[in-house]
Amino acid sequence: MAAWWTSLLGYLPRLTLTAAFDILCVAFLIYQFIAIVRGRRAAHILTGLFLMLGVYVIASWAQLELLRSILAMLAPYTAFALIVMFQSDIRRLLARLGRRRVLGFTPLQRREVSDEILLAVGQLAAQQIGALIVVERHIGLRTFVESGISLDARLSRDLLMTIFHPGALLHDGAVIVQGDRIAAAACFLPLTTKPALSSRLGTRHRAAIGVTEEADCLSIVVSEETGEVSIAAFGEMEMNVSLDRVRERLNDGRREAHSRESAVSTLESTSVQRG
Repeated sequence: MAAWWTSLLGYLPRLTLTAAFDILCVAFLIYQFIAIVRGRRAAHILTGLFLMLGVYVIASWAQLELLRSILAMLAPYTAFALIVMFQSDIRRLLARLGRRRVLGFTPLQRREVSDEILLAVGQLAAQQIGALIVVERHIGLRTFVESGISLDARLSRDLLMTIFHPGALLHDGAVIVQGDRIAAAACFLPLTTKPALSSRLGTRHRAAIGVTEEADCLSIVVSEETGEVSIAAFGEMEMNVSLDRVRERLNDGRREAHSRESAVSTLESTSVQRG
């Protein structure tokens, strides 16, 4: 047994620093891909592809020539099919890799901007006025800005309260903040497609999560039914948070850009109210 193990080790290549770094890079990419597709429709598609691969191996071993030929004929088109089916997931993966910067300074770090947002959120929550505020970070949100009404106005509590006042023309939709200015209001955002969330959250909350799946922005949601404040980042949402927690997330953009795991979701342990 020992001789067999020794001979087996002799066939294995030596583990050098370059090889170890290569393995770590591949493991990192695999982890990022799994983190993106987990809980989404893409996970079921990948499961089906692996099942087809298993059927091909069995067909080759059992000499089922017709079945093997059909699967072999479909194989060259698999790459194109994957690109079409996973285009949004691939885009999120590349965006996530691209937003990991050494320095993550943003205009949001200015204290007065955070204070204005917090004052508005606190007043909106107290009056149970529904609101959705999206704060841009490194990845631009120009596509979503163009879907709404362009404002390019200096951010202030009074302006946010005016926008989200019930009955106002700009009440529906999201406000997008770029630096110390409100870029646009009444913006349309993509809804998250996570099966576990689609039937449990309202449209406002699903939009807050959906836009953070596309970019590294931070979404702040105020429920018009309960007045609870929620925050979303990197496709995850924290429900019913305090204003201190909102301040922490607003001022903690640099650390969050380097660690997706810091965005802890309490969705599974919190009863979700429709926003």
